[in-house]
Amino acid sequence: MGNLKITFLGTGTSQGIPVIGCSCEVCSSNDIKDKRYRTSCLIQSDKTQITIDCGPDFRQQMLINNVRHLDAILVTHSHHDHIGGLDEVRSFNYIQQKAMPIYANRIALDEIKDTYYYAFENSNYPGLPQYELIDVEKDKPFFINELKITPIEVMHYKLPVLAYRIGDFAYITDAKTISQQEKAKLKGVKTLVVNALRREEHFAHFNLEEALNLIKEVSPQKAYLTHISHFLGLDKEVSKTLPSNVFLAYDGLEIFC
Repeated sequence: MGNLKITFLGTGTSQGIPVIGCSCEVCSSNDIKDKRYRTSCLIQSDKTQITIDCGPDFRQQMLINNVRHLDAILVTHSHHDHIGGLDEVRSFNYIQQKAMPIYANRIALDEIKDTYYYAFENSNYPGLPQYELIDVEKDKPFFINELKITPIEVMHYKLPVLAYRIGDFAYITDAKTISQQEKAKLKGVKTLVVNALRREEHFAHFNLEEALNLIKEVSPQKAYLTHISHFLGLDKEVSKTLPSNVFLAYDGLEIFC
């Protein structure tokens, strides 16, 4: 595809960094790269602008990055740190005069309906968010304008989560395991984004070692780590230990694919 601009809107876990009440060296750091909103990214092409996930920092992320138009939101799963900002699409509803297309698997769509029940009630109350919910099946690629999007199912402990591939770019978050069948969809990816929670093992997320093992297996030209907790360590220290083609993502980082 070759014309994608990716902006990391947030690269932190469900608590973000700094964590409320924490005085560890990462949460106390003055390095801007150690300040992390909840994980999300903005994908821009010549014709299309979408985000992956819409967490509780969505409003700030849109304002900081001067996002004035959004064609759709791809949802990985329905945990609060990934859908907690969906009420804020009201502004885009008003500007664009239409419902916001929300792409997700059936589990996530059902939970979005429960969480934002008031948007689906038979009410004429003005100002409610408007969603167009679109069911994504893991084996059925789809298009948003000119962008072909291939869903990839990963497991977040026992919860099926959707990763997404667009051309030579793939974005995986909240993964712990990936089947060989789904890994095959990553063949030829040149830029890979993958979650790396911390150094210690976690029951539902890749730790750093597991993320690096996946990167080695997929063999992209470049890889970026996201969904990072304060337990991983200082950005400047962790970065020194990574392979030459692997980087810690940080909020505001822009890359081109």
